[in-house]
Amino acid sequence: MLCESELGPAAPSAPKSGSGSANGGLFSSSGKRTVVLCLLLALLTLCLYNSVIHNGFINLDDNLYVTDNPNVTAGLHWRTFKWALLTCEQANWHPLTWLSHALDWQLFKKNPAGHHYTSVLFHALDVVLLFLLFQKATGCTWRSLMVAALFAVHPANVESVAWIAERKNVLSMMFFLLAMLAYGWYARQPSLRRYSLVPLLFALGLMAKPQVITLPCVLLVWDYWPLQRLFSPDRATAPRVTPRRFAPASFRWLVWEKVPLFLLAAADALITMHAQRLGGAVRTLTEYSRYARLGNAIVSYARYVGHAFWPFQLSPSYSHPGDSIATWHILAALLFLLGLTALVWVARKRYLLAGWLWFLGTLVPMIGIVQVGNQAMAERYAYIPFIGLFWMATWLLADTASGRRVNPRWLAVPSCLLIAGCCLVSHRLLGYWHDSEALWSYAIRLDDQDFMAHANLGKILVAENRPDEAISQFIIAERLHRYEPWDVLNFVGYELRKGHLEDAKSRCLEILRLNQDPHLRDVALTDLGVANLRLGDLKQAKLYFEGALQVQPRSSGGMLGLGLIAEHNGDFTSAIDYFSRAVSIEPNHLGYLLLAAANEQGGHIEQARIAYAEAQRLSPEINSPEMRDALQLADELLPHYSPSESAYTGATPGFVAGR
Repeated sequence: MLCESELGPAAPSAPKSGSGSANGGLFSSSGKRTVVLCLLLALLTLCLYNSVIHNGFINLDDNLYVTDNPNVTAGLHWRTFKWALLTCEQANWHPLTWLSHALDWQLFKKNPAGHHYTSVLFHALDVVLLFLLFQKATGCTWRSLMVAALFAVHPANVESVAWIAERKNVLSMMFFLLAMLAYGWYARQPSLRRYSLVPLLFALGLMAKPQVITLPCVLLVWDYWPLQRLFSPDRATAPRVTPRRFAPASFRWLVWEKVPLFLLAAADALITMHAQRLGGAVRTLTEYSRYARLGNAIVSYARYVGHAFWPFQLSPSYSHPGDSIATWHILAALLFLLGLTALVWVARKRYLLAGWLWFLGTLVPMIGIVQVGNQAMAERYAYIPFIGLFWMATWLLADTASGRRVNPRWLAVPSCLLIAGCCLVSHRLLGYWHDSEALWSYAIRLDDQDFMAHANLGKILVAENRPDEAISQFIIAERLHRYEPWDVLNFVGYELRKGHLEDAKSRCLEILRLNQDPHLRDVALTDLGVANLRLGDLKQAKLYFEGALQVQPRSSGGMLGLGLIAEHNGDFTSAIDYFSRAVSIEPNHLGYLLLAAANEQGGHIEQARIAYAEAQRLSPEINSPEMRDALQLADELLPHYSPSESAYTGATPGFVAGR
């Protein structure tokens, strides 16, 4: 694992063709060796993750990002591009991620194997790019290979690869690494033409996921080591891993050089905060105090270090402890982190300081000072940060062996055993991502106090029509954690589906009493309208639907509700207007089916045919059990026209057959 520069004079170049080709081989030149090692890394990654093709969609955002998202299931169209660029759905702005999912749906439809393997291919590409990045920057092939191999197989990265909704992680990482490679190309021979590629790739990375927002700071660390561009008086005597292949510059110039990148990062930070607040993802100080945030951040940093070097019992869910976090836990974690920092400083090795800064810095946006969601930490957040720890360990062990004159070949055996051990743990972890029930049952075995795992298991049990088991999970989750308003609304959806109408109404009224957020009030008022419709109180239902439109003029749920009431009263013109406005705001198969029914009853057969065709395009499985549940309310309200005559049984609807 020694760098080529440490092995003595370079080997003579390979003979030209025809003058001794018999001496050639796979490693006969550095170029051939690099190609072979890249292929081996890709093969290692693909072999490890091949079993993921047997996994399905998970009820943790896979439905929201793919299967139940009508804009994604519509495939790639100009409307999809426009929507992806403008939407802040799922509390994020990441148009490239949306387009990636839309392309997958166009290619694979509801077959999860294709969606999974796309993520695996992106991860394999990230592994190869990481190897090339370190090899070009340090000149160390075998050390770079070890860092890339650890990244390829480390169990902490399973979540980013095996979870379809986390496509944004592997996709943004690709642009992150390409931007760093482009920066290395620029640093060899600085010019505006070479530099222009860096902000372009950075912008593309931000359009996939804002986790790469720290790139400008990462590049400053990269300037310090391994590029060693930072000019200093002791430059001549300072030990260098590589010859001076990159243009030196003052610290001031290196910062000015990153100004365009800092501006892009600032713009994306504003967009991200807007999207997360719009989506209700940002938690208030009332929900998580400053003590809880700072304490959890310190403890999480220490836990991440532990997971990097002891990657066992990794959970898909780590519930935030809130103010219950013990002070001694915080102090112990702080002492641990300060001790490591002191050791790194005393060692006076550039690669150690650079790796530690990489790890600490790239975790800052996800460490929870600005709390988004209810998780204390997540393995997906370590996808980029762990690289710093990987190179710290690799270079330190290699340098120690070199100082003790250990033959580099002796390091190959423990290195291979380490990679094999990571593969075994990762393979087992992949099995838990096979389906939602297996995943959340595993999370509960790791921590039976994890309220998020109990809640998510309850949701999948509801979907599997196992209400009694689901309720028991929801009760445990509610006992462990006071639910946030959006979680309460998830309960409301369950209660509406199961006919617990009075319970649903009381929860919605409580949300309206305690919250002024227009999005929460819109959903609560719409659900109140649906509950009253089911109770037969159309007058009260109409008031709630109108209230939803008052707090949120673009409330598609409110429009659908008013359309149902108008159609029930025989006012098909108003019903068509409401349904048309609803699908223009939020196109989905239910809205188009209701629009088709209203058009048929109003005598507009051709418009009905078009609306039904659009419903089929958005969701080919209109005859599924989920669709039956969605249309049940319309069935009850519209005795003069029952969608079950066609959509429920799978028969061709009358307006399509030309009735």
